[in-house]
Amino acid sequence: MTWDPNVPYNALAPLPPPLDVETKRVLKSTIEARAALAALNQAAQRIPNPAVLLNALPLLEAQASSEIENIVTTADELFAAAAHEGLATRPETKETLRYREALTGGVDLVRARGLSIATVTQVCSIIQGKEMAIRSLPGTFIGNPSTRTAVYTPPDGRLTILDKLSDWERFASSERVLDPLVNIALSHYQFEAIHPFADGNGRTGRVIAILQLIDRGLLSSPILYLSRYIIREKDEYYRLLKEVTASALWEDWVVFFLRGIREMAESTIHKIDGIRTLQAATQETMRGALSSGANADLLDVLFEQPYCRIQDVVTRCNVSRPTATKWLQILVDAQVLISVKLGKHRIFINHRLFELLTRDDVPPAPQDATLF
Repeated sequence: MTWDPNVPYNALAPLPPPLDVETKRVLKSTIEARAALAALNQAAQRIPNPAVLLNALPLLEAQASSEIENIVTTADELFAAAAHEGLATRPETKETLRYREALTGGVDLVRARGLSIATVTQVCSIIQGKEMAIRSLPGTFIGNPSTRTAVYTPPDGRLTILDKLSDWERFASSERVLDPLVNIALSHYQFEAIHPFADGNGRTGRVIAILQLIDRGLLSSPILYLSRYIIREKDEYYRLLKEVTASALWEDWVVFFLRGIREMAESTIHKIDGIRTLQAATQETMRGALSSGANADLLDVLFEQPYCRIQDVVTRCNVSRPTATKWLQILVDAQVLISVKLGKHRIFINHRLFELLTRDDVPPAPQDATLF
């Protein structure tokens, strides 16, 4: 049956594809991605305080994944809102913070009960901020809503969607047949093609990809910044998804997806190395600046929360507000922190850490002559 972008794709076949997708190119990409993930997990263990990564990187992933859907907010807004929820004034900021909640909460869900339709539905519900259910109304399409020009029309009918989602669940949870990384790449395409919810499918699919890596033991925690790669390669990402649908070009899609995992794992390792260097330098500066001595937890606070409040130091370091204020002001004078007033709140920014985290230090990848 010929695929027609204007007709619901109820003919979407279950996985795995009938052809051999583990070609030499795919296997090479699998080996490289797996090695990069292993190196990332090892690098993460070198950070004395894991919360430094777990607080910041899911927030950046949330920003990037939301930006793909044209939900745009700045890193400044997000880190400020994460420091104090009263600073999350724009709907876009609140929506992006829900993505981080879905990512971190999804880890607990998948560890407790595995990957399932219920897990996916709950992840989407957190992202959307309301209870979501499988689509039942007709008329969903992907394309230009003004001209009603479709580039893809997903399967229609609640029972059909549930049937395809059940097939997806069985395949995504299967530990046989294919390498887990190849399974995740295929599963990501299939979820996007099923498009089971009325909204939030793209963001849900990207959360699920990270959760699958964790579920398969390939990633220790949600610290892979995969959506930054997808933003950079957005046109290619959607082109290759379409090519799988139209022409079953699985190899190019899998190589592309695994290249993203490898590149972003390597990028995160680079950031981790930078964080460790900055922590050591900051600790040395603090020893000299705070001559009267400071609570050992102060360094952790400043790196766990790049946008820090006086109350954060009071609570974590178990000191009085005047003492916390004095410490922070000394570090402002030493140029370790920047002090800003956001609304009614005084925020102290670990600006060097913030710059390190938000810097897009992944250069555009050279075109692989074997890719297309």
